[in-house]
Amino acid sequence: MTDSALTSRFQVSDPDVSFQRRERRLEAIRLEAVRTGHVEAIGARPAGSPIPIASVETGYYGIPMLKEPQWSWEIPIYFFVGGAAGAAAVIAELAQMTGANAEVVRDARTVAAIGAILSPALLVSDLGVPSRFLNMLRVFKVQSPMSVGVYIVSLFGPTAMAAKVVNWARRNGSGTMLKIIEGTAGLFAALSGLGMATYTGVLIGATAIPVWNENIDTLPIHFALSGLAAGVSAIQLMGHEESRALNILGIAASAGETLEGTKLELKKQPASEAIKKGLSGAITRLGGVLSGPFPLALRLAAIFAKDARSKNLVRAASAASLAGSLLTRVGWIRAGHSSARDHRLPLQIPAGTSKLETPYRQAAKAQAMAGGRPEANYERAL
Repeated sequence: MTDSALTSRFQVSDPDVSFQRRERRLEAIRLEAVRTGHVEAIGARPAGSPIPIASVETGYYGIPMLKEPQWSWEIPIYFFVGGAAGAAAVIAELAQMTGANAEVVRDARTVAAIGAILSPALLVSDLGVPSRFLNMLRVFKVQSPMSVGVYIVSLFGPTAMAAKVVNWARRNGSGTMLKIIEGTAGLFAALSGLGMATYTGVLIGATAIPVWNENIDTLPIHFALSGLAAGVSAIQLMGHEESRALNILGIAASAGETLEGTKLELKKQPASEAIKKGLSGAITRLGGVLSGPFPLALRLAAIFAKDARSKNLVRAASAASLAGSLLTRVGWIRAGHSSARDHRLPLQIPAGTSKLETPYRQAAKAQAMAGGRPEANYERAL
């Protein structure tokens, strides 16, 4: 190829565009990137281009950046049942170790055993194929809440069931060996029960869903208190309304839920909108009221009421706590769906913004308002 052919090949096709001016512009952009770490210039967008401008209205090519949770209806129920059963296993072991009423131990172990049966059944139902649950046991990863959770469920089920069976056998005959077996099984059930009541909060908090990830420090405590309230309530509704220890635990759980709800209400982050607005917000707030201030008031009133009225107040508080615990799980799952659909959150686009405002662009605006013009050299180069 001749030199004249090469020259004609690399000539600028548009005579109105200065090659030197474009080179100066490119060099100014490079200098700005080196100096500030970002470029504030707006790139060219040819007319009729199919590439949309990122905005609050369009998001990322008009679609959400995150996928909604694929869990079915079994999962919020699994969270609820597992939390209540895990708390009941802890209560049963503490009651047995402190020499509490044998009937409280018996009924607490019953609640734990029922949850031990339902929890894996609900989990397998959501997975669709039982072999998927078994395949999850092939690998153990400490850094994976789901992997740890599968092993917690696998340990909780047999130990809670064994503790219940031995407890039933001891009613027909006492023996040192049976007592040791029940105590050992109950101890492992209580330890794994702590995980049952808390790991689900870690599980959803470790995801990329903004409303869950933003509250990862709150969710395990929130779910543990909700599970404790549900476990205590289930035991009390089995005829233990007069148990002072259970009522104290119920008051503590409701008070903790009230404090956690207050903290969530005071959070002003955009990611927390999903638990305050829309249907998910209504369900979450209703669950918070039914598991927090409402049963707390009823339980405190029961302390000063007469026997018959006190029992009715405790029953009402227990029913409210169970309903609130379930609605809390449902509300948080629905909030995850709502948060995943909001494309502003992963893009960090503030509500009411008409175009993409990156943190770099916002910092540049703040510097310009303060009198500095980091893009001045670039504008002069143009």
